[in-house]
Amino acid sequence: MRAIHRKLFRDLWKIKGQVVAIAAVIGVGVMMFIAYLSTFDSLRATQAAFYERYRFGDVFAAAKRAPNHLAARIAEIPGVGEVATRVVADVTLDVEGMNEPVTGRLISVPEVRAPMINDLALLEGRYLEPDRADEVIVIEGFALAHDLEPGDSVTAVINGRRRELRIVGIALCPEYVYVIRPGEMMPDESRFGVFWMGYRALSTAMDIEGGFNDVSLRLLPEVPTDEVIDRLDRLLEPYGGLGAIPRDLQISTWYLDKELEQLQGFGFFIPAIFLGVAAFLLNVVLTRVVSVQREQIAALKALGYGNWEIGWHYTLWSLTVAWLGGGLGLVGGRFLGMAMIGLYNDYFRFPFLEHQLSAQVIASALGIALGAAVFGAVGSVRHAVSLPPAEAMRPEPPARYRQSLLERLGLQRWLSPPARMVLRNLSKRPLRTLASVTGIAFSCGLLIIGFFFHDAIDELTNLQFSMVQRQDITVTFVEPRGSAALYEVERLPGVTYAEPSRTVPVRLRAGHRSRQTSITGLVAGPELHRVVNTDYQVEELPADGLLLTGKLAEVMGIERGDTVILEVLEGRRPVRHVVVTDLVDEYMGMSAYMEATALSRLMREGGVLSGAYLQVDPAVAEVLYGRLKALPVVAGVALKEAAISAFDEQMDEMMGVFIFFNILFASVIAVGVVYNAARIALSERSHELASMRVLGFTRAEISSILLGELATVSLLAIPLGLLIGYGLAGMLVMGFDTELYRFPLVVTPRSYAIAALIVLMAATLSGLVVRRRLDRLDLIEVLKNRTV
Repeated sequence: MRAIHRKLFRDLWKIKGQVVAIAAVIGVGVMMFIAYLSTFDSLRATQAAFYERYRFGDVFAAAKRAPNHLAARIAEIPGVGEVATRVVADVTLDVEGMNEPVTGRLISVPEVRAPMINDLALLEGRYLEPDRADEVIVIEGFALAHDLEPGDSVTAVINGRRRELRIVGIALCPEYVYVIRPGEMMPDESRFGVFWMGYRALSTAMDIEGGFNDVSLRLLPEVPTDEVIDRLDRLLEPYGGLGAIPRDLQISTWYLDKELEQLQGFGFFIPAIFLGVAAFLLNVVLTRVVSVQREQIAALKALGYGNWEIGWHYTLWSLTVAWLGGGLGLVGGRFLGMAMIGLYNDYFRFPFLEHQLSAQVIASALGIALGAAVFGAVGSVRHAVSLPPAEAMRPEPPARYRQSLLERLGLQRWLSPPARMVLRNLSKRPLRTLASVTGIAFSCGLLIIGFFFHDAIDELTNLQFSMVQRQDITVTFVEPRGSAALYEVERLPGVTYAEPSRTVPVRLRAGHRSRQTSITGLVAGPELHRVVNTDYQVEELPADGLLLTGKLAEVMGIERGDTVILEVLEGRRPVRHVVVTDLVDEYMGMSAYMEATALSRLMREGGVLSGAYLQVDPAVAEVLYGRLKALPVVAGVALKEAAISAFDEQMDEMMGVFIFFNILFASVIAVGVVYNAARIALSERSHELASMRVLGFTRAEISSILLGELATVSLLAIPLGLLIGYGLAGMLVMGFDTELYRFPLVVTPRSYAIAALIVLMAATLSGLVVRRRLDRLDLIEVLKNRTV
């Protein structure tokens, strides 16, 4: 081993505490990068394999009722490789142990098992037998939520008739990887279940013998989906077609894709911040090493080492720290990724899901870590190789001492001698002080990011469930009904107030863009379900025209005053031109609203409603649930209390884990940054402090000077860190502005206080460690040499 390499390892060992701290910061960044990106890759690969193996459809469409012979004409559409027609019905379930009604979706399958589009992955039990009409297969999530096993039964109200359904199998399906009821924000597998039933039994129960109301297509490779959708819509239009959609807009796939996009975004954005802080730390520490080793650099040049060798020596110093951190991050990222996959196994419904760590992710993570190390070393290396030997042999000129700003302002009589020494020491090297303040500030800012998500979720929940959805129960009808249905609902036991709702499925067109959505019609001045913007202001619905959420308008390229085309996907399927009167910013999803009377005029119908929002007396709620279970006109019942519970549970499981690790890792960063600042201060001041000890100053007095500098730097850094944290939170808000949901930019005083407290605790811990080293200073050795 060459002498210069032995010098490298000696230097690293001499400041091993700082090396470990920086390596921990790099390791955290690499760990998060590997965990997030490997989880993303694993989910994407599993999704693709599940879709292919179980023949997931490419195009989906629903209709009122179409004859089975239409399937042959659909199969003749150019590019269609396979067609599957079926009957789909949402029904009310009476499940043991649940007081409130539960929604079940019944999907017909062939009585004799054969490969089919949207095939079933049977996990337990068996397939249906042709001569047993009441047998069903249930999706795994619903079975787990209610402890259902093959042989158990559930009661369903199918087309107005109660019927016992006997479970014979438990399965998964690529169509329901993400199991969420339409219109809901969050999945709740205890209140929405999918069942597969024989075609003959279900079509007879729904009075659709010889017909279907749902169709799925698999296309040949490289076939334009839009052309197939246009032809399919024309074929289904006479039969009440509700508009075909491609796979990427199918509700389960859409939610899954959006969740994966956010996961990928986190995998790039958060580690970038951590590795940026690591590069900064490396630069600060390596700059100090080069400054202290001026004489050694001169000696190396005098012995014949060239600029390239010396530059590589200090670059290798930085790369070695990065390799150490990268190795720790690789091991930690593997375990963290496996833990995240375990969470996603409960979140998405795959029959197989294993953590995969690809060589590409490993190479990318280590490459980014080494790149950050090189970036952090550039300035210091340039300074090292630029020193002429004669100049490097001379000690670095001492900094000029002068009065601090507070002293120049006439406040010196309020400052003790140690306090004046602290202020003068900090002001004599303003750039180095600024570097220390900035490093600690960034660690504080990273803590704010973790707490920000908790605050944002609380704000989101409060706005959605206190301001927007003020109803206790939302009832959805099987078919749109006349205004008399509202009076029937109002007379149900326990209903204190009812507000009608009308939902019309439409295809919204603006220029070359189109999106299948629905228009929600609300009464003027609604009390139970309102449109509330992100400033907590209740929006008044325009007397005429369309109100769109800002995100939907952005996706469609629509502005206020634009005229859009609405292709209604129910009834006589009219096509209307409507002016977008106003836009509203909301945090959840993408919606379109109209005032109920204006929507009635648009549809040229009377007071038709699709459902109702109910305010309920809690004392009579169970009686009401029993009545709702028995009503054949009711397709679904959604409880706000259950929605809040599902929302909180999901956020606790997924975002809660992310928040926990982010705060944990940010705390590691805080300790690492503050410790490095303290060690550098000790390194710079050890000669002076030893001289003071020789002159008679006590350990407590010299400690107060050094720890006073650390305390001052930390206190200066905290306000800056809170501002940096708010800015980083703002960047996250902009970066994760998705169609699924947006985060409000809100950080509570409590979060600021906790972040500041953690930084102060890190400073205190680092100060205790440095104080211990200060007490052990070898005065003679320190006065002879200036070492790091």
